[in-house]
Amino acid sequence: MPINEAKLNEFLGRAVGDLGAALSATLVLVGDRLGLYKELAEGPVTSVELALRTGTNERYVREWLGNQGAGGYVQFDAQANKWFLNPEQALCLADPNGPVDMPGAYNIVEATFHALARTLDNFKTGKGMEWGEHHACLFHGTERFFRAGYNANLITSWLPALDGVVEKLKRGAKVADIGCGHGASTVLMAKTYPKSTFIGYDYHAESIRTASQRAQAAGVANAHFEVADAVSYSGQAFDLIAFFDCLHDMGDPVGVSRHARQALQSDGTAMIVEPFANDSVADNLNPVGRVMYGASSQICVPVSLARNGPALGAQAGERRLREVVVDGGGFSHFRRATETPFNLVLEARP
Repeated sequence: MPINEAKLNEFLGRAVGDLGAALSATLVLVGDRLGLYKELAEGPVTSVELALRTGTNERYVREWLGNQGAGGYVQFDAQANKWFLNPEQALCLADPNGPVDMPGAYNIVEATFHALARTLDNFKTGKGMEWGEHHACLFHGTERFFRAGYNANLITSWLPALDGVVEKLKRGAKVADIGCGHGASTVLMAKTYPKSTFIGYDYHAESIRTASQRAQAAGVANAHFEVADAVSYSGQAFDLIAFFDCLHDMGDPVGVSRHARQALQSDGTAMIVEPFANDSVADNLNPVGRVMYGASSQICVPVSLARNGPALGAQAGERRLREVVVDGGGFSHFRRATETPFNLVLEARP
């Protein structure tokens, strides 16, 4: 078959870009963990100044800066021979409490390499891998990356998009956060709505211990956490049950939905936040879909298959989720309340 040179060069250009990104992944973690990004956000510095201020070796820092500049992650003033972050880069790389925390996402990338041997075996055998079997960097990275999205969207747009929920929270509601992980979403809601009571559930005991510590450190008294999976928690009469990027991971998402419906008040609401996905695979073949399919094949699908689940995956899409929640779970009302480029926010009511 004859080779189309233009198509070959187009593919090689894309592949070289991906190779550079892959080799730079650990260097993003270096910049985060050694405080290089935070120092660059303070203003222009030479490589010598950056090394002195961060207690690092200048020769390594000089090479790191070249990599980061070539990738568009830092700016270089050639005339002054100084490096810096522009405001947009600083927002994404040097502010863990901001609306985007890219280094947190790279902790998730790190976890996939720790799990590579298991991933290879899973592909050959069809087996799964429980969430708690992953390296701890996955749990910390998930908290950091998703917390940024909650900071940007949860209080200001996601909850207000649900019918009547904010009013209940202001008056005093009972809320469950299913699959709460380290409790970032739970603590944020509890701080915002002090008259309401929040219970975070997760089957990973170590995450529950961390969540309890996070709540205590934040001075949040109206939230507590319990070890329980999504079909066995004992709480009842909830006004709101939230699922943040976890329903597609479940071993029994239909059973989870049924349990949530039974645990809700008759006028309660389930908020289901899922990775953004279209219903057609062809419509997900884009940069966001690439990230989601990558995480899904190495993290989400194995978690579900470990419990003989349907492996909905991170690109399940609204139509498939409706089948789970309405047809299987027994909810009668289901709609897309709002969305972001990375999330679908779905509302289900009994």
